[in-house]
Amino acid sequence: MRRNSPYLLILAVVGLMVLGLVMLYSTSAFTGRADKMWALKHQGMWLGIGLFVCTVAARLDYHFWQRTWWVWFGLSVVLLIMCFMPHPIGRRMNGSSRWINLGFASFQPSELAKFASVCALAWWFARARFEREFLRGFVYPLLGVGVLLALIAPEVDLGSTALIGGTTLIVMFVAGSRIRYLAPMVLLAILALAVTIVSMPERSGRFLAFLYPEKYPGDAYQGMQGLIAFGSGGVPGLGLGNGRQKLAYLPEAHTDFIFPVIGEELGLRFTLLVVFGYLVIIISGALIAMHSRDRFGVILGFGLITVIALQAAVNIGVTTCVLPNKGLPLPFISYGGSNLVFCLLAIGVLVNIHKQADLSSGEKSEVRLTARTRPRVVRI
Repeated sequence: MRRNSPYLLILAVVGLMVLGLVMLYSTSAFTGRADKMWALKHQGMWLGIGLFVCTVAARLDYHFWQRTWWVWFGLSVVLLIMCFMPHPIGRRMNGSSRWINLGFASFQPSELAKFASVCALAWWFARARFEREFLRGFVYPLLGVGVLLALIAPEVDLGSTALIGGTTLIVMFVAGSRIRYLAPMVLLAILALAVTIVSMPERSGRFLAFLYPEKYPGDAYQGMQGLIAFGSGGVPGLGLGNGRQKLAYLPEAHTDFIFPVIGEELGLRFTLLVVFGYLVIIISGALIAMHSRDRFGVILGFGLITVIALQAAVNIGVTTCVLPNKGLPLPFISYGGSNLVFCLLAIGVLVNIHKQADLSSGEKSEVRLTARTRPRVVRI
């Protein structure tokens, strides 16, 4: 299966992207914009950029990211700071300062920060075998990623903050950091989440609505409408384009809550197929990372696939009311150009990791074959 991992990976990604474009075609006409196809057009533009980036990353030796990690880390810091600048540089929407204005579109620097944090961690742990140490194997990596988190959290983007923080702990675990150092960080993260919920009325409302939806119908409205969409679709679905929740009942139907629309229009079979597609991506990406030619490739591959996996899990959990409401797009499907480009970049890097591993094993096989077939010289 390892040999077929990149093909299964690409097949799953293409299938999810095609489904995403189809659902955007179904939902974008009901977003209230004058141009009924604006979401589909913008996503198509970002898809073209993402495919170009993916192709370049697949052909580029993944050690390039090891040599240039500091460029992407520094660029992420600069762009995250620019989010807090006034218009027209920074762009504030729904009480959050997460975007910068590119003129033709908006860009979310936290997506670049996800990639930069994984590259930085892979570079750090690939330098030497000090992962068991307290300072170099635990404190210093956390402080480095903490610089990005300190800029993302005030945006307010708690979803990306938690996503990068969780990815960091998983990458450190894969790299070999001691569990006795990592376990308290999980408890600390839960405590920080509790403090955030208490100190921010909007977040506390969402959490209470998750626990007691009948008592907080306003905050629980989006989740309840998502469940109604799933229930309306049932197993067969109402048919493509026949969904009713996207008709101004379900907010953000083309972005964070596109998964319930899939369930309403295409039914349970397609929602399970989406989950299966993510499982294929996770397993294929993990196999590629495990068979990398070096330690940097292993950590980089696992880090990138972890970001995609956690984001998909959180989105599906939120839209099915298993988790409190948090705005994270569904990878490869939801409307969102910045996220789509990052995800395709990650896929391109994984493909190159596999390619380099195959080249390495091929060279070793050639050396062994030469040694075995070398003629013996008999001295008389």
